[in-house]
Amino acid sequence: MRKNILLITLDQFRGDSLGCVGHPVVQTPALDHLAANGTLLTRHYSQSSPCAPGRASLYTGMYQMNHRVLANGTPLDNAFDNVARMAVRNGYAPALFGYTDQSVDPRVTLSPDDPRLLSYEGVLPGFELVLDLTQEFTPWTSMLEAKGVDTSVGLIKLLATENERPAALSVSTFLTNEFLDWQKNRDEPWFAHLSYFRPHPPYSAAGEFVTMYDPDTVPMSIEPADERHPLHEYLLSSKTNAAPTDEVKLRKMRAQYYGMISEVDTQLARIWDALKRSGEWDNTMIVISSDHGEMLGDHGLREKVGYWEESHHIVGIVRDPSLTESHGKVVTQFTENVDILPTLCEFLGAEVPTQSDGRSLYPVMTSNKVEDWRDHAAWEFDWSHVFVDMDDASWNWSRDLTRCSLAVLRSETHGYVQFADGEFLCFDLEADPTWRTPETDIKKVFELSRTMNAWRMQNNRHEFTGFIVADGGKGRWPSGVPWRTQ
Repeated sequence: MRKNILLITLDQFRGDSLGCVGHPVVQTPALDHLAANGTLLTRHYSQSSPCAPGRASLYTGMYQMNHRVLANGTPLDNAFDNVARMAVRNGYAPALFGYTDQSVDPRVTLSPDDPRLLSYEGVLPGFELVLDLTQEFTPWTSMLEAKGVDTSVGLIKLLATENERPAALSVSTFLTNEFLDWQKNRDEPWFAHLSYFRPHPPYSAAGEFVTMYDPDTVPMSIEPADERHPLHEYLLSSKTNAAPTDEVKLRKMRAQYYGMISEVDTQLARIWDALKRSGEWDNTMIVISSDHGEMLGDHGLREKVGYWEESHHIVGIVRDPSLTESHGKVVTQFTENVDILPTLCEFLGAEVPTQSDGRSLYPVMTSNKVEDWRDHAAWEFDWSHVFVDMDDASWNWSRDLTRCSLAVLRSETHGYVQFADGEFLCFDLEADPTWRTPETDIKKVFELSRTMNAWRMQNNRHEFTGFIVADGGKGRWPSGVPWRTQ
C-alpha cells in the first residue's frame, strides 16, 4: 500500500487551554477534524526552547542533554541520525517546505567563508529544500513584490503588517500553495515536512483574521508570582520577553495570536480537502506538532523562555489512516516530541535509531492506558546564549556559562525545576495549576529530585551502549552502518 508522510510543525503553538484543539474561544475546525480522525495528545511536550533546540529534539528523537543544541546557532552534530535521513534509508526523498533551524556542524564546512556559517537557519541533513523560508523568506517576499507590495521595509515589517493585506497573500497561504502544487504531481510515495512560521511573532494575524477575536473577550493571562526566581526577574526586564503591562495591549497581543492560529488552521483545511480529492487522505500519515510553546503574557512574559509549562506544552495530533481504532482517541498520558521519530519508524516498519530517547506512540494510540509508559514529561532550557557578546576568551573558557541552564520534570501533581547552579523550585500543581504555589513538603520535593536524577541517568547517550564488539557484533546495531542500512 502507498504510504505518504506529512510532518507539520506550527511554530510557537502552545497546547494548553489558551490555544488548543477544542478551545471554547479559538476556532480550529481543521485541527478538530484531524483529531476526530486521528489521535489527540492532550499532554504533549517539547523538550526545549527556543526554535533550534526544540526542533533538534523533534528531528533526532533526543533530549537536549544528549544532542546539546542549546541555542539558535548551536551546531547539530552531523553524526546524529534524524527523521530525514531515516526517510531516505526507507526509499523517500524527503521534501522541506519552510525551515528547520539546524545549524551546520562546523566540521563539515569548507572554510571560515563557508556560507553555511553565516546563519543559524541551516537545513536538517537529508531534506531537499523545496521551498526556502529561511533568513529573508525570499520566495514569499518576491511574490509580494510582484503583487505590488513594498518589500524594502524588510522581513520583520512585512510580517508585522500581514494584518494590512488579504490572507491570500500571507506567508501561511504561500507555503500551502507551494505544497499543493508540488503534491499534486507526485507519482511515488512522498514524505513532506511543512514548517509553518505562524503563530510565531510578530503578533499580526493576516487579512480578516485580524478582527476574528475581540480583545475584550479573550481570556486574561496569569499574573506573575509575588516571589520570583532571579531568572524570572531577568526575563521581566528583557524587552524581548517582557509582555505588555498595559491591559489593552496585552489583550490585543493575545487576540492576534489566536487569529494567527485560526488563519493557519484554514490552510490545513485546504490540505485535508486536497488529500481527500486526490485519494491520498487514507494513504497519508499526518503528524502535527510544534517546536515549543508561547508564554502569551502568562507570568508577565511572552515568547518561549524559562521553565514554565506554557513554553513547552504544545499541540500534538497523529493520524495513521490504517489504524482506525485510534481515530477519535484522546491520549492523556504524557507524550513528548522525542516520540515522533520512533512513531514514524513504526509506521514505515523501519528500525528506530539507537540514539532515540523517545518511544513509538502506537501503544498509547491503541490502548486506554499503557502501564509501563512514562509518568512525567521533561524539558530543558539554557540561557547561556545571552552572553554571546562576551569576548572570545571569556566565551571559550567561562565555566559560569554551564550554570545557565535548568531541567524540568512535570508529574501529575508537581512541577520540579532543577537549576545547574544547584538551586531548585518545586510547585504544587494540585493546589495551584498556575506554577505559582511552592510545595512545602520536603519529602515530596526529595522524591521529585530523585525521579529527575533517575531520568537523567537512564537517558544518558546510549547509541553504543546496547552493542558489544564480540563474535562479529552483538546487540542492537547503531544506525549509519552502511552495510546494515542498505
